[in-house]
Amino acid sequence: MINLKDVLKDAQTIGISGHVHPDGDCIGATLGLYNYIKDNYPMKNVRLFLEEIPDVFNFLHRSEEIVHGTTDDAFDLYFVMDCSDELRLGDYAKHLQNTTHTVCVDHHKSNKLDTEYAYVVPDASSTSELVYNLLPKEAVTKEIAECLYTGIVHDTGVFQYSCTAKSTMEAAGFFMEKGIDYSSIVERTYFEKTFAQNRILARAVLRANLWHDGEIIISYLTREEMAEFDATPQDLDGIVNQLRITKGVEVAVFLYETGDGEFKASLRSKSRVDVSEIALKFGGGGHLRAAGATMKGEAEEILTMLLPEITKRLEKGND
Repeated sequence: MINLKDVLKDAQTIGISGHVHPDGDCIGATLGLYNYIKDNYPMKNVRLFLEEIPDVFNFLHRSEEIVHGTTDDAFDLYFVMDCSDELRLGDYAKHLQNTTHTVCVDHHKSNKLDTEYAYVVPDASSTSELVYNLLPKEAVTKEIAECLYTGIVHDTGVFQYSCTAKSTMEAAGFFMEKGIDYSSIVERTYFEKTFAQNRILARAVLRANLWHDGEIIISYLTREEMAEFDATPQDLDGIVNQLRITKGVEVAVFLYETGDGEFKASLRSKSRVDVSEIALKFGGGGHLRAAGATMKGEAEEILTMLLPEITKRLEKGND
């Protein structure tokens, strides 16, 4: 573990970034750290760079201060959060070239970032839990607690996934004692869906098919379908998890088109398949039970590449 106080001590200009298409954990972890530095080091110049975040996270403290573009400015210190490689940083990877000291805080098994300081724990529930471990507990305000609790909720599936540990529940309990409205956070950011989200989910479920005696479920959406339902990539969050909870399914695969001949593949498993190994084989990465990759080709072509890899691991597990 790194000593955050020592790392911050001499830095006057500080940048923070997370991965492209930021999810709940990325948003919660980066905002949690950002708020801590703003609260406790008011003389330092700190900026948080992220792509546009879903509206449901706008209640988080200082979310309106997130910078969505890049800069040519130099930084004394730069934090890369919840991100396993420079490609996943998108346009913000350029900031690392103008930085004196770099820090990575992450929980991806596939992490391959080369930074001066690193706190990478693949077995951790979330990057938000790692940020909690780094912060002095007396400095965790209600606002910081809301950010980090939100991140943990999203990367543990509301404490249902196997990555949830005793330490995760202890962190959540600490945040609850800060007076956060924990039930509202879960409802508003995890369960509540817009009409567009429900419609596009229904389309994905109707498209779904079962393979390998019902142990694999697959579905995909094209850009034309997303446009028909007035859905954005942010509206697709949660679809692969909904597929995963189908009775008898071990692995869920969901694809959505991001460009001509390019799809984002999301993979989830319940207990027997390490989907990060599969994603890594196709240039992606992730966690034991949740991973993804961007792949070239048409949806059916991509599925013909993914399905044998999943089937091989299922059959190996049944030996």
